[in-house]
Amino acid sequence: MSKLKILVVDDNPDILDLLEATLSTEFEVETASTGNEALEKLKQSPPNLLVLDYMLPDMEGPQICKFLRKNPLLINLPVLMLTGKGEVEDKVEGLEAGADDYMLKPFLPQELIARIHMLIRRSSTNLDANPLSRLPGNVTINKELEEKINKNEKFALLYLDIDNFKALNDYYGFEKGDSAIKETARILIDVIQKKGETTDFIGHIGGDDFVVITSPEKAEQIAKEITEAFDKMAPNLFEEKDRIKGYIETKSRDNQIRRFSFPSISIGITSNDRRDFHHTAQVTSVAAETKGLAKKFNGSKYIFDQRKD
Repeated sequence: MSKLKILVVDDNPDILDLLEATLSTEFEVETASTGNEALEKLKQSPPNLLVLDYMLPDMEGPQICKFLRKNPLLINLPVLMLTGKGEVEDKVEGLEAGADDYMLKPFLPQELIARIHMLIRRSSTNLDANPLSRLPGNVTINKELEEKINKNEKFALLYLDIDNFKALNDYYGFEKGDSAIKETARILIDVIQKKGETTDFIGHIGGDDFVVITSPEKAEQIAKEITEAFDKMAPNLFEEKDRIKGYIETKSRDNQIRRFSFPSISIGITSNDRRDFHHTAQVTSVAAETKGLAKKFNGSKYIFDQRKD
């Protein structure tokens, strides 16, 4: 069984060596000595937990925490903050920024390991993230929709589905399907970060189904950006010989050998701008119906539900 990975961030090389020696018996340990180095490693390969020094040469620990809590891939990452300071206001600032626990240096190795196990256990219990995409799952999606409905906020829900996903999975194997899901998650995050708002939400229903919750005004622009980015990425999911041909041949759902072109993405969009929704099932049902209509057409596309109450 592979070890859980911990990223340790501290600008003091002696403390960094001590932390690595203490934790490496039970965990795979990666280290960073600056905030920017830590952020780069977090983006490339998110760990299971972050041990973070409060004071770093280029930024403070709470700044890094705030970045994590705005990133859909890292929002649920448990953070244990270390500091040599004992002031109450520093503890409060760290916790308010999103740290999950706090320890003062010098620390007892046994207590550090116990705290880490506790945080990982708590994270595993509470985490509703998809293990592949690391995006929030159905529980969080429903909670997000419920809050919007209860607060009478205007929103648009984009329901996304990868076309020809089963054919890709059957032809190349599940690893290629996993790549398609990860790349789709990356595209959604990139588009929302560039074109969306900080209040926008990205969720992973499961399999090749995703949702984005945004404002009605932003919905079409975001859908357009997603389809364009997906179409640029999709040929890379084929191996070179098949990319040159432009298709693969495998069994379809009716058990017939058929040709399948590059994967595309279908998006159904619904909004409470034109109708009222009273519970989450109404929203997801209409969005799924609209997405189903979009899938009847070839290529990447998005369709709005234009019906009124």
